[in-house]
Amino acid sequence: MMQQATTGVRSALARGMTVNAVSEHGPNVEVTGVVQHAAWHQRVIPPVERLASDLWSIPVPIPNNPLRYVSIYALGSQSSLTLIDAGWNSDDSWAALCTGLSHLHASISDVTACLVTHQHFDHVGLAHRVREASGAWVGMHPADRDALCRPEFRDPELALSAEVDWLIRLGASRDEAVRLRGDPLLYERRRSIAIPDRLIVDGQDLSVSGRTLRAVHTPGHTPGHLCFVDHRTRLLFAGDHVLPRISPNIAAHHDSDADALGRFLASLDMIASYGIDEVLPAHEWRFRGLRTRVQQLHEHHERRLKELLDVVGRHPGSVPWEIAGELTWSRPWHDYDGYMRISAVGETVAHLVRLMRVGLVTATADAVPRYMLARSKG
Repeated sequence: MMQQATTGVRSALARGMTVNAVSEHGPNVEVTGVVQHAAWHQRVIPPVERLASDLWSIPVPIPNNPLRYVSIYALGSQSSLTLIDAGWNSDDSWAALCTGLSHLHASISDVTACLVTHQHFDHVGLAHRVREASGAWVGMHPADRDALCRPEFRDPELALSAEVDWLIRLGASRDEAVRLRGDPLLYERRRSIAIPDRLIVDGQDLSVSGRTLRAVHTPGHTPGHLCFVDHRTRLLFAGDHVLPRISPNIAAHHDSDADALGRFLASLDMIASYGIDEVLPAHEWRFRGLRTRVQQLHEHHERRLKELLDVVGRHPGSVPWEIAGELTWSRPWHDYDGYMRISAVGETVAHLVRLMRVGLVTATADAVPRYMLARSKG
């Protein structure tokens, strides 16, 4: 049965799965952000870079995070600046953004719009401060707006309770779930996250700061993740959807029925169909070779899927918390703690859901589902 399940992976999933690191680059993937790339290997923050007469990359640090910084893209001129993403909400990040804009001989007051690729704190965190300082409008996809508006997201007590319940449903003990949920004060920051002034939907053309950007809905990393395509210059502002070195975290987002991974894989193929010359991601470095990079990610996902099927076959009846610990990660499993462990188990659930959707895995209807290989119909 294991042999049949494994050999059926490609036909069932049309190239399927995700998680942890893929090779840094390969044939036909060209590093164009050479300064960013060098800074990454030197473990320093790269400088502000002018990419075109009306386009700059501004690195804004993320405290205590292995990604180190998020690249904010500033388009336009002093009279009208548009930001793609806003950065982490901290005084150091705010100072970095303000200093970065000074390289353009501009300031926060010159910003007229902030396009947020997705709801994560390193992308939306400073949006409310940008809006307060400049009067700029903030735009986001409706799905991520809805997530930010939910009481169980914005209210710290409800958020803590929901997080603990979710971890228990994945197979954690209550004591471990309470420990891993983290400092309750961290949930207070959710109150300040900007609710968008405008909603941006798939296929919408945005005329901002002298450019026309096509919004492309690319769910997976979050339900409402957006990329922005500039057809004239053949640039893709990719957010976290396609990164040059790693696969973005694809988790179940407290919804064990949502096929986040399936949507991510479909979004990869869809964005690869655009005639893109250069990818401007939110992390790491700029690159060319989008189609090749997407293929690399698909191949990585398939390898990951086969590993997961093997684990489920060897440990039938396991819960996600147990299954995650049997998988290969970028470091030993015992080193994963706090948010890293939560993210890893959340990704494992997303993978299991994908396997269930294509009929390779089944689960019990228990409060904490247990997973096993589906019986062969042949």
